[in-house]
Amino acid sequence: MLVCPQCHFENPDANKFCQQCGTSLTHKVCPECGSQVAYSAKVCQNCDTFTGTVWLGIISGNLEAPPPPSSHGGSTEIKAARGVKNDTSNLPSTTTVLDSEAASANSTEIQVWWDKDRSGQHQLENQAQTDSGDNTSQPGVRLLPESFLDAQQRYQLLESFTPIANGEMLIKVLDSQPLQESPLQVLLDRQSVEEKNLPISSASIASVPALAKAYVALQSQLYPALPRIQDAWIRNGQQIVLLEDRSAWPLLVDLWRDDQISQMHLLHLLHEMASIWVALESWHCLTTLVDLNNLRVDEDQSLGLLRLEQDPDNFSPTLEVLGQVWQQLFLESGRTLFGPLAMLMNDLKENTIPTIDMLRSRLQAIAEEFQGDTTEPTPMPPVDPSQNNLNFAPTYTPSASTKEHPSYYPGHPGDENETPTIVLPMQLLSLEDAGRTDVGRQRRHNEDYFGIRTSFVKAETPLGRNVLARGLYILCDGMGGHAGGEVASALAVKTLSQYFQDNWKEDLPDEDTIREAVLKANQAIYDVNQQDARSGSGRMGTTLVMVLVQETQVVVAHVGDSRLYRLSRRQGLEQVTTDHEVGQREIKRGVERSIAYSRPDSYQLTQALGPRNEHFVEPDIELFELNEDTLLLLCSDGLSDNDLIEAHWQTHLQPLLSSRASLEQGVNELIDLANNYNGHDNITAVLIRAKVRPDLEQARFGNS
Repeated sequence: MLVCPQCHFENPDANKFCQQCGTSLTHKVCPECGSQVAYSAKVCQNCDTFTGTVWLGIISGNLEAPPPPSSHGGSTEIKAARGVKNDTSNLPSTTTVLDSEAASANSTEIQVWWDKDRSGQHQLENQAQTDSGDNTSQPGVRLLPESFLDAQQRYQLLESFTPIANGEMLIKVLDSQPLQESPLQVLLDRQSVEEKNLPISSASIASVPALAKAYVALQSQLYPALPRIQDAWIRNGQQIVLLEDRSAWPLLVDLWRDDQISQMHLLHLLHEMASIWVALESWHCLTTLVDLNNLRVDEDQSLGLLRLEQDPDNFSPTLEVLGQVWQQLFLESGRTLFGPLAMLMNDLKENTIPTIDMLRSRLQAIAEEFQGDTTEPTPMPPVDPSQNNLNFAPTYTPSASTKEHPSYYPGHPGDENETPTIVLPMQLLSLEDAGRTDVGRQRRHNEDYFGIRTSFVKAETPLGRNVLARGLYILCDGMGGHAGGEVASALAVKTLSQYFQDNWKEDLPDEDTIREAVLKANQAIYDVNQQDARSGSGRMGTTLVMVLVQETQVVVAHVGDSRLYRLSRRQGLEQVTTDHEVGQREIKRGVERSIAYSRPDSYQLTQALGPRNEHFVEPDIELFELNEDTLLLLCSDGLSDNDLIEAHWQTHLQPLLSSRASLEQGVNELIDLANNYNGHDNITAVLIRAKVRPDLEQARFGNS
């Protein structure tokens, strides 16, 4: 099946266009010149821009690694899903090229292993290493570019590679069928339906190659820190796993070298590593966190892993080793260790922190100390990079005021068996937005209206930099016909914008102020209805969803059925507002949902701005904090009808969390999606992307 990149509909392999939305399944647009490029092409034929889909391949001859918490299974089912027989001895000769001499001429392109040197300049090197067999003087066997990893000839080698001593190698491959769902995903989808009551680490991954099991089992828990797995299979006694390619991501040590990154942010990253340690321990992949070159950061300066690294036989890194890696980060960056952190490193070195829970509690205690400390920390002596170890102050004892917070990493809120994650004060790093309205495919007039008003001040101190920003976002869906709904929605936006321009001074407006603003907008429309002697369905009105953002604080107010959605990596998608309609009113009264929405008037609004006076308008108002990178979507029912957002958020909203994604393009794609699936009404969408980071300055002076 071909999965449409636009609407995620599964199409027959022979389709050239998506039968659901009409999107091309053979060509995409070159991001550089706009030409149509085949999905299977490596570069644009017009401008030579690389347009292919690339995966990072891991090839291992060790069939027993990494051992999962549960028993291993065979690979018959996944081979069946791929269409390969168990006997792989008769694969086409074009799949592998075992001519060492011929391969040597092509070996300069490949990067096969991550060199680990103390300078931090870890690069993939193209050195001809000997095989790990008995005769180490024999040249290693290589695969040539243009050959394929799989018998179906889907994954094409971009460069040649050489096996290395530990029996594992890395290689980049081009996906010549990127819209085709991989056999691994087909298998997991099928088994998730058949065994939906079983945990993913048990029978549902029994037929996945052992090397891939940890990725499959940990994906939902550790993403986005852990790369997504694309495919996995066994061939000629070797396990092959394809992952999201993160080889171009910056190294964590390079972030450590940036003196603009606050110490509180670094503390946050250390705690993330400690939390990931817990998840990796049962999969014997702790080596993942002690290889500096495996530790990366994304464009938002969040921790990311290049891949999972299995622990060597009969050895697992200890917390002392993890502490040595943390020390190495400070050594290579030239940063000075301050009091509590320096003491923590010393205690790890002395092995006086025996458990990961104790380590996480210590990090939490340090955060608490930063929050309560109103003075600059006493600096430790500068680090001498020529020394292999550091000198530390005596063992650190947490203060009695240390407390825990009910927040968890990653993604399992409310898990009573988990150690609480670190809670840090946050600051706004960036605030971006985009909005668009469309008449739809059946209406002649657009009665939707929206308004955006923002202001920004960049602030920078020796402790870090942030953005002091505020934003007002208003979306209205008018009713009352031409010259009715259009007037009402525009009048509401104008009235609210003017009110907050006059009354939003320093702090974020409180609930009473926001309620007064909404009632003024209602009165403005109500007065026009009265002056024009409008009656019945001729009285104009409008829905309202409004968001006010000031730094990391957000207030939302709404009336009617226009909605606000909130999306973050850890919490997923959430509908923040509840529609003011008859069906929802009945549910609140205790009526079952199926009965409530069986009424013919179930979708009739119970309140709106304008038709009646202020005594019949009671806006819902909610305040929340931005404690992680968040995407907010304000939308009219032309977009939200038929559960369109719930069905397509993973393809149309989740990618927009990345700073690299264009919000303007994202809004356009949401409008197109609504026109393809709904189209019966006007469509309006406003996107807000807020990026946040730990705030060292607030943490240290906020509680003084």
